[in-house]
Amino acid sequence: MIVRADQQIPRAASRKTTTSITFWGTRGSIPCGGSDYIRYGGNTACVELRCDEKLLIFDGGSGIRNLGNVLIESLPEKIDIFLTHCHFDHVCGLPFFAPFYMPSARICLWGGGFATGLTTKSMLAALMKSPFSPVTPSIFQAQVEYCDFCTGDVLYPGEGIKIKTVGLHHPQGATGYCVFHAGRKICYLTDTAIGPNGIDSNMIDAANGADILIIDSMFTDEEFDERTGWGHMSWRQAVALADAAEAHTLVLFHHHPKHNDIVMDEIAREAGRLRANVIVARENMTLKI
Repeated sequence: MIVRADQQIPRAASRKTTTSITFWGTRGSIPCGGSDYIRYGGNTACVELRCDEKLLIFDGGSGIRNLGNVLIESLPEKIDIFLTHCHFDHVCGLPFFAPFYMPSARICLWGGGFATGLTTKSMLAALMKSPFSPVTPSIFQAQVEYCDFCTGDVLYPGEGIKIKTVGLHHPQGATGYCVFHAGRKICYLTDTAIGPNGIDSNMIDAANGADILIIDSMFTDEEFDERTGWGHMSWRQAVALADAAEAHTLVLFHHHPKHNDIVMDEIAREAGRLRANVIVARENMTLKI
């Protein structure tokens, strides 16, 4: 269900609720393997959000393959996958998502604001096209729905769940998601820069008061100075944005492929000195709210 930003979420009945987040891919740009990437993982972006029994997945990077292999053991009634954008590191795992090949699976693939003019369906068809893929989406056996929206829309994928979408600063565009469930707010803002003139007030508004803020932190400050306009932030900029938005827990995400475990450990130490309640995302890590 899609509505515009001025409409209100239908209220769910009062009951005990649970919210959890699991990281299946934390890396940016390209998957990384080997002994240097054990603690923080090497798969690209994929985050699982459970709102009670409702499953929401954010991005379809290489990490979604492992998630799919777990889901086939206990298939949810419906799976909603939300894409930030269609750069390869955020969609490369979609053809390997096992539930696509299960007749009993119901999947909605959400996408919006693609600057290329592609729809969600045409994007996936282009990804799975000869000579880049031996099969096309026609091989899927699941019931697949392609849900297009405009950035700025408010989405209601399930009872008691509201998602605000927000435009991000990234080449060819990207969409951030702020999820509201049971009085909790979880924001997923990657890939993005802070804005051309410093921290963007729209991003501060989007992240304002978030219980969990998962945000792009690809570079160190030194690396960022040489990569202005690449559509990513330094981890120190991520800390500054979280502070400005008065977010409770900051999760640094979308790690640079050359940042091995030793580098990530140092970033974690430095970030912890600057801010309480800061976490560096690790593959297979689960946060419960």
